[in-house]
Amino acid sequence: MSGVATISAHALQEALRRRVFTVVAVLTLAFLGLFWLGVAKAFEEARRVQPASELLEVDVAVGATLLGLAMFAILFLGAVLGVFLTLGAVRGEAEGGLLQPLVVRPVGRSAFLLGRFLGAAAVCTVYVVVVFASAAAILRVAGGWWPDEFAAPALELAAAVVLLCALSLLGSVFLSTIANGIAIFMLFGAGLTAGLLGQIGEALSSQTLEDVGRRTSYALPFEALYQDGLHRLTSDTFGAAAFVVRLGPFGGADAADTGVLLWAVVYLGLVAVAASAAFARRDL
Repeated sequence: MSGVATISAHALQEALRRRVFTVVAVLTLAFLGLFWLGVAKAFEEARRVQPASELLEVDVAVGATLLGLAMFAILFLGAVLGVFLTLGAVRGEAEGGLLQPLVVRPVGRSAFLLGRFLGAAAVCTVYVVVVFASAAAILRVAGGWWPDEFAAPALELAAAVVLLCALSLLGSVFLSTIANGIAIFMLFGAGLTAGLLGQIGEALSSQTLEDVGRRTSYALPFEALYQDGLHRLTSDTFGAAAFVVRLGPFGGADAADTGVLLWAVVYLGLVAVAASAAFARRDL
């Protein structure tokens, strides 16, 4: 395991050297500042035009919608961070002549992949949870609203980003750095779009569109984790506010069954096995 830890530390040191984390921190602070301003104005305007008897329902609708919007932004920012930490892990470093000395001795190929994955996954998990907690705290301070569930949406959002990291690492075995980045972001967009189509199909009672969403949740389970996280924001809320929130920004909220959540774990294992097997056969 010392080799795995060494690879993880090396990847993080390289990201620090290239000022990746500095750029991420600056842009995240800018996002949270704009989010705070938007939250304050949204609650102010919504409360101004609504009668006092409906303020509670308005607060739920505004708060959950804004946190859902923040979840989409956090998922995207976390995906960007995770992809850029892994997209050139194998082929990119092999083409630069940096990989061969590591995987021959003393680390080995499997340890190299595991180290790169664990380093990226740890950074992205901390990042997503901290930013989600910051967004929820902003809503509490500026709007007085708190989600029905906090821990589960944060962890599911982090898990979705970890799955994207794994897919990016798998892609790095086969594709060049630029091609892999394009492929992962296209999968990211395709997953969210298909999930939204599934929600539209459910609203229109279209079996075809519902099947698209259901099959996508198995092919790209990060999308199902994101939708379930959205659902948990208002899992104990009913009425018109819950209906508005269910429509969701950039993809509707939808509870995932236990099978989908377990499949996400199995899916991660399958991606890991595929990456390890492909890397083992790859001629460096």
